[in-house]
Amino acid sequence: MAVFQFTIPFLVLLGILVFVHELGHFVVAKKLGIKVLKFSLGFGPPLLSRRWGETEYLISAVPLGGYVKMFGEDPAEELDAAEARRSFSARPVWHRIGVVLAGPLMNFVLAVLVFSVLSLFGSPIPLPVIGEVSPDMPAAAAGIESGDRVLSIDGEAVETWEDLARLIVDSGGAEVVVVVARGEETLTFHVTPATRTGQNLLGEEVEKPMIGVGPSGEVVVKRHSLWEAPWIGVQETAKWTGLTLDVLRKMVLGKVSPRTLGGPIAIAQMAGETARAGLLSFIFLVAVLSVNLGVLNLLPIPILDGGHVLFFVIEALRGEEISLRNREMAQQIGLAILLLLMGYVFYNDIARIVSG
Repeated sequence: MAVFQFTIPFLVLLGILVFVHELGHFVVAKKLGIKVLKFSLGFGPPLLSRRWGETEYLISAVPLGGYVKMFGEDPAEELDAAEARRSFSARPVWHRIGVVLAGPLMNFVLAVLVFSVLSLFGSPIPLPVIGEVSPDMPAAAAGIESGDRVLSIDGEAVETWEDLARLIVDSGGAEVVVVVARGEETLTFHVTPATRTGQNLLGEEVEKPMIGVGPSGEVVVKRHSLWEAPWIGVQETAKWTGLTLDVLRKMVLGKVSPRTLGGPIAIAQMAGETARAGLLSFIFLVAVLSVNLGVLNLLPIPILDGGHVLFFVIEALRGEEISLRNREMAQQIGLAILLLLMGYVFYNDIARIVSG
């Protein structure tokens, strides 16, 4: 029973992400008049198959991806003049770039739409109400207590827990004046933050000023209007795109451990947990992973969309195609990189399960 609690949400999650991604390739190819032979959710042997018009639609056995097979994708394929006009390889390079980019761009569009809709329901914003007060830390020494609501720090109004945390970090460890509401009273405390090692959002160990307090968990739900929602969707998508790129950059620089990478098992666990937490939590995960998928597919690695775009850009600059032999070698290298990465994230997933 527990397996189904993870498996079904995982398949739904992956199905949405893959369908939207491949739909981007499919729609743009059709709009440009390129003949699409197959549209498949999943790889490997087909489980279900149906032909509508000139395209065969498939659900295949291995759900970790999908593909759109276009007529004449192989430039070495012999085509007669009548067929060539609808082949992918015979199209101008900008048409081919458009078809390839459409997949990841649709993932970003999905994220914008989902974040926009979620903003209509409201976002829970943690209030600056003190929960736990750590003993032997500056807040406790100054007299701050659990239940105090922070009103301002150094004269700047504090409305959310994020405001509180930001102002403490911005102090650089210098003394701050903290004004709190305690019942009907307003109290003022002078607190000098202590520098401690903690983790940021990326899981990095960083030194930062702390006063030794935790949030109470009290939140206020902020709902946005229909007119505000699209802009919120764009902002949230941009934020998660930047965070994804930052994680990748810091992994390359060795500042974030690759052990933080999760594979299909980790995604299945997240899908199951968020599904149990409620529909809105599950939809939020769809948006975040859609951004991740869009970013990763744009990486200039052969076999990914970004690798294809790189080849086409080089072709446009040179005025001639990269040789078939060089492309095949690059594809093999890209495939080897992806297989190694898949093996590594599977290892990470299993190691987490074994370690509990």
